[in-house]
Amino acid sequence: MRLSVDHRTIYRFTTPQSRLVQMLRMTPQNTHDQTVARWRIDVDCDARLRQGRDGFGNVITMLYIDGPIDGIEISVTGDVLTSHSDGVVHGAHEVLPPALFLRSTPTTPQDGAIARFAENAASGASGRIGALHRLNDAVHARLAPDLGRPKPDLDAAAAFRLDSGTSRDMAQVFIVGARALGVPARYVSGYLFTDRDDDHRPTPHGWAEAHVDGLGWIGFDPFVGACPEEEHVRMAVALDAAGAAPVAGSRLGEGGERLDVDVVVSSDGDDLPRNTQ
Repeated sequence: MRLSVDHRTIYRFTTPQSRLVQMLRMTPQNTHDQTVARWRIDVDCDARLRQGRDGFGNVITMLYIDGPIDGIEISVTGDVLTSHSDGVVHGAHEVLPPALFLRSTPTTPQDGAIARFAENAASGASGRIGALHRLNDAVHARLAPDLGRPKPDLDAAAAFRLDSGTSRDMAQVFIVGARALGVPARYVSGYLFTDRDDDHRPTPHGWAEAHVDGLGWIGFDPFVGACPEEEHVRMAVALDAAGAAPVAGSRLGEGGERLDVDVVVSSDGDDLPRNTQ
């Protein structure tokens, strides 16, 4: 499938800023299951861009802007060719051992209620894969989907007590549950195509990956209740959503800021061949 992404992030400041430094995790990588056919990052002002990798192996772009500046628009557009993989990640750039992803974080803390929920969901499952699929289904059934913007700093334990959840919230609940079962799990940021007309989202999509010996990393998307497939574009991974955030950074200056995000993912079908280089 050929997926086209249009992701726009706009900051407006109440007082001009002297300097902005942003880390952009907004560049997907080629794997055996997705190929980047076209991708570009544009900024509507003079800026210095420098590409590298973070500690998780994600491609990052460092953005430096000298002020005074009262606003900035970051525009990301591109096309990615995806293929069916049953959720298994093939050929990704891995730099860290899976055991690291058993570690909890402030937004994916150990939680007794989620641990019991995971144990009940996995009860009677055939093997680790079966347990993870049951956990994915259980999170999907427990929380109604919320297409709004995630609440800042809401951790998985607090999200679990709500009636609905964003894709970020559901993924982080799954991650805490999987780790409680002794399975390394991590957060994935990316994009999701749906067949609804004019599907504009206020944030990118998020899901989880769990590591199973003999198979490697396998994606689970509790928001849709299935493994990620051709409709997903995989962007960045981390211990939690904050570590895989598309934009993170700092500014030098007083005053407040307003953030607007718009994400549109469309499909042109699979009429073009994959890049095999």
